[in-house]
Amino acid sequence: MTAMTEPTAPAATPAPDRLAARPGHLYVVATPIGNLADLTERARLILSTVDLVACEDTRTTGALLTRLGLHRPLVPYHDHNETAAAEQLVARLHEGQSVAIVSDAGTPAISDPGFRVVRACRRAALPVVPIPGACAVAAVLSASGLPSDGFLFAGFLPAKTSARVAFLEKYRDFDYTLALYESCHRIDKFAAEIAATLGPERIVCLAKEVTKLHETFLVGPAAEVEARLAKTSLKGEFVVLIAPADFVL
Repeated sequence: MTAMTEPTAPAATPAPDRLAARPGHLYVVATPIGNLADLTERARLILSTVDLVACEDTRTTGALLTRLGLHRPLVPYHDHNETAAAEQLVARLHEGQSVAIVSDAGTPAISDPGFRVVRACRRAALPVVPIPGACAVAAVLSASGLPSDGFLFAGFLPAKTSARVAFLEKYRDFDYTLALYESCHRIDKFAAEIAATLGPERIVCLAKEVTKLHETFLVGPAAEVEARLAKTSLKGEFVVLIAPADFVL
């Protein structure tokens, strides 16, 4: 006969103060890419308890914190001051302050500032804590219908047509989905370059305004998507996915 045992009690939820920001820790905090409801409870708690928030644009992050009812000191951390700002943030961490780094939208260091301060912290053996959340490329990949078992994320390609075409030629026969970001100013040209370089039947996904009111996904053969794009508002930044050559939707 099997002995009876008492049921195991569920693990207790950690008290809020145990989840709050800790001295000398850098927190890499993902913020919404459009819909404010996508901010996680943990991100809100960290942003409310850190000593300092480093951000791309103090106006953008200040507006976000105000809408959340939070008020924290802000310092700029962007492409133009990233090296010097990283050193200053590391110094603050050594002093025992807690710091959150955020981008204007999405996950820092993913085609956004963040890499240099994280690297500096790793070199200095300072704790770096990810606070995961919204990421445009992951969101689009999950909802595109294109293969997601593996992908190459290349961020923003150079502005020159020759460089973009060279990239497409290099990865023409890549076995996994290609994922890129593109601005509204070049998306129409890039769509045409994909169709011309990889062929009109290559399956692609162009997505914009993800999680926002006018969220749009254009999925299908490259030539058809290019034609549909011509009838679509180009407002906002785009996520571009290119399926492997043998993929059939």
